Amino acid sequence: MLHPPETFTTPRLVARLPRLEDAAAVFAAYASDPEVTRYLSWRYYTEVEPLREFLRRVLHTWETDDGGHYGWLLCLRGTDEPIGSIGVSLGLHGAVFGYVLGRAYWGRGLMAEAVRYVSAWALAQPPLFRVWAYCDAENLASARVLEKAGLVQEGRLRRWCACPTISPEPRDCLIYAKVR
Repeated sequence: MLHPPETFTTPRLVARLPRLEDAAAVFAAYASDPEVTRYLSWRYYTEVEPLREFLRRVLHTWETDDGGHYGWLLCLRGTDEPIGSIGVSLGLHGAVFGYVLGRAYWGRGLMAEAVRYVSAWALAQPPLFRVWAYCDAENLASARVLEKAGLVQEGRLRRWCACPTISPEPRDCLIYAKVR
């Protein structure tokens, strides 16, 4: 079974495992912001406790290596305050990832750094041949992140994923991938 590194660094970021005591900081930085979560498959949090439960589930994956979703919190180098997160789910021959970044940090290329690292790590694993992600077709900023990280748009997935902040119905998404 593949196991991602528990931490990694990029030129400007440190990715680390979440801690339950991070819940309030994550809530404040991005998870409670309707604009940040607008195009995501989960609705913004209105209370800290459900977010703490989500972090507990992420930690459970790391502790048990049960093949679920491995998530990291992203902090600026030299700090320990979460500003976003990135996670990866490992499959038989590929890895799919997702990410979120606090609004105060948009437009700096930070998430492209994290995506480049996770993509490179995954493609360096012998059984993995593909990394991929998708974003809402209207989320042009996220599409740009994936392009800057070296992924190529493969197509449009019609009515693929619901963005509960926008509508309960599935919306079109763009799929990006990098293969070896």
